[in-house]
Amino acid sequence: MSNTPEAWKLAIAEMLLQTESIQVYQERPFVFVSGRISPVYIDCRRLLSFPDVREAIVAQLAKVVEEAIGLDVIDVVAGGETAGIPYAAFVAQKIHKPMIYVRKSPKGYGRTKQIEGVLKPGQRVLLVEDLITDGLSKVRFNIGIRAEGAKITHCLCVFEYSSGRLGLHEGRETLAKHEIQLHTLVDWDDVLSTGLSKKYFSDEASRQILDFLKEPENWGRKMGFA
Repeated sequence: MSNTPEAWKLAIAEMLLQTESIQVYQERPFVFVSGRISPVYIDCRRLLSFPDVREAIVAQLAKVVEEAIGLDVIDVVAGGETAGIPYAAFVAQKIHKPMIYVRKSPKGYGRTKQIEGVLKPGQRVLLVEDLITDGLSKVRFNIGIRAEGAKITHCLCVFEYSSGRLGLHEGRETLAKHEIQLHTLVDWDDVLSTGLSKKYFSDEASRQILDFLKEPENWGRKMGFA
């Protein structure tokens, strides 16, 4: 993989497409937990089943920590339940930092903990996740971490549900309000560019994805699915 930012962004975008971690609907669209109806679905957990792809992505995540964030400003790596946990484990091992994981809410038995692992007051946490959409789940994880006297200062994700060409940066803006800096490997611009140039999907599929990104709440209704 080339060392230029543009080259590795497009290379990782192609990995997502090659492994079918990004799927465009054929007959029926995808329905998210939020109720949104989408023409496309992203499953970064699939990447874990491809050793060479996984190794390349983890290496790039670690490189971002070392070069863009700085090892000296991170005390602990955290993974969010559930998809973020394996990525956090791989990155923590790579950069030789302690790791914890954060539940979506405190468990209802035993010590009723939300944080698993050792987290001390005042520690600076790097949250590693598979993807970010509106950023709200990351804020909820931060609430649990702050309850222990620590705080998330940086968040690192494989995929960002954003587009510079459309001016969409919802997750980044949400985290900024909570003084969390976001770092990601690829976004929709990278995937759409690669998907079209490498013939992973059609011009029509690209148009529908862009229409969804512009109006995610209304796309399903406009297309007659709701």
